[in-house]
Amino acid sequence: MLPYSLSLSHHCLSLSSLNFIQISSIDSPMEDQARTPQSSARASPSSSSSSSSNLQLNLPPSMSRAAHSLETLTPSRQIGRMININHHLSPSRAIYSDRFIPSRSGSNFALFDISPVSNSASDGREDTSTAYATLLRTALFGPDSGVVPPATPEKRSSPMCLPNHNIFRYKTETRRSMHSLSPFGFDDAARGLSPSPVKTPRKVPRSPYKVLDAPALQDDFYLNLVDWSSHNVLAVGLGNCVYLWNACSSKVTKLCDLGIDDSVCSVGWAQRGTHLAVGTSNGKVQIWDASRCKRVRTMEGHRLRVGALAWSSSLLSSGSRDKSILQRDIRAQDDFTSKLSGHKSEVCGLKWSYDNRELASGGNDNRLFVWNQHSTQPVLKFYEHTAAVKAIAWSPHLHGLLASGGGTADRCIRFWNTTTNTHLSCMDTGSQVCNLAWSKNVNELVSTHGFSQNQIIVWRYPTMSKLATLTGHTFRVLYLAISPDGQTIVTGAGDETLRFWNVFPSPKSQNTDSEIGASFLGRTTIR
Repeated sequence: MLPYSLSLSHHCLSLSSLNFIQISSIDSPMEDQARTPQSSARASPSSSSSSSSNLQLNLPPSMSRAAHSLETLTPSRQIGRMININHHLSPSRAIYSDRFIPSRSGSNFALFDISPVSNSASDGREDTSTAYATLLRTALFGPDSGVVPPATPEKRSSPMCLPNHNIFRYKTETRRSMHSLSPFGFDDAARGLSPSPVKTPRKVPRSPYKVLDAPALQDDFYLNLVDWSSHNVLAVGLGNCVYLWNACSSKVTKLCDLGIDDSVCSVGWAQRGTHLAVGTSNGKVQIWDASRCKRVRTMEGHRLRVGALAWSSSLLSSGSRDKSILQRDIRAQDDFTSKLSGHKSEVCGLKWSYDNRELASGGNDNRLFVWNQHSTQPVLKFYEHTAAVKAIAWSPHLHGLLASGGGTADRCIRFWNTTTNTHLSCMDTGSQVCNLAWSKNVNELVSTHGFSQNQIIVWRYPTMSKLATLTGHTFRVLYLAISPDGQTIVTGAGDETLRFWNVFPSPKSQNTDSEIGASFLGRTTIR
């Protein structure tokens, strides 16, 4: 039984505390006649005028309502009299509870990303079904199937948005994309309905920002006469001399002169420091300290010209027309520590991987070999090229990814996975591939070409889509080097010019257009 004693404070209860009382409407006369005698006999004569009012508690079905009639709750009737003493129940008018439910029609629920509870919920479900059907039709038949796109979430009150428990979160953080209704997820097929911002292609200046005259720069496919040091100094072999061009001060220095009976066939900077290796037509390799313009030592071992050089810390590899590769430790007294044999013709391409564990070599025998630090025989052999392989480049972004380019009869750039010994892909460029170089800042590479277009192409990997095609050289673009910051390349050709191009972004501004080098700074000579 409920307690019937209420203190004086209970008389001061707020109207909202009566929510648990359900006051029903006055029964009709026919319903009064249908009452059971027990229920009629329970009412006292003094309350016969109000006995037709069926005041009941909102109780669970397991409890007896007859035993908890409000007629026996004298304090409750007192509270009712406090509400309105002169109020009499009318047999023709319904009585509602005192709970106030405000109108939500003017509430801005979209501000908090809350779905309003209204009589138009079925309309919202219908709109959602229509939008879903539209997205499905567009995903199946394309954006041009004559479908009118539905309103975006920004232009409609969003019954499609899921409720968010945190109503104070910014709506831009919780807005659902229209693609969430598509059965294909975030597929690009529905791009026409809700266009996402498209990243604009990076602008690559089509003209060189600087041109240097390079008299006596040889037009020989098998030589490597240009290299750029980590100290921002460019080394160029011109005839029998080596010149240094400081990119910061534009100062030109003559490093050495080999004499009339010899000529420069290759140059290569050490990875760190100021040491420069110079390969000669007499089969010798000279080591120069560029900071002092002094020759450190001369190493022999090759019988014919040395056209390729590659550094790995203190280890220097040299490739020659005598078909051999010599490994030289400049700290040791011996001229070379090991000899690598395998090529059947002149070695014209050499590159160490970035981790200094693998050496790639290309030759005029159309073969590409991969060696490790201790092998004297190639550990990997690739025979897919049909012309001389001079262009070789290791990816700085993916371990074991090697790119190689073939000569006039091949014209292809091929990609290899040296970890799994697999050929990944091939791209026919349409002209002789002379050089390859990866960007250190983005997953792109640049290639230079000879017969028949003499162009420079910037590629995006792995799609191999062309970002830019640069022209200007009138001879084969045989030489290529990249600046230490990874943004600028220099190209050399038989037209006896060196051209500087801004082709790659900086590491800190990969998504911004770089205008550095867009202006032409004039034409000077390197000697």
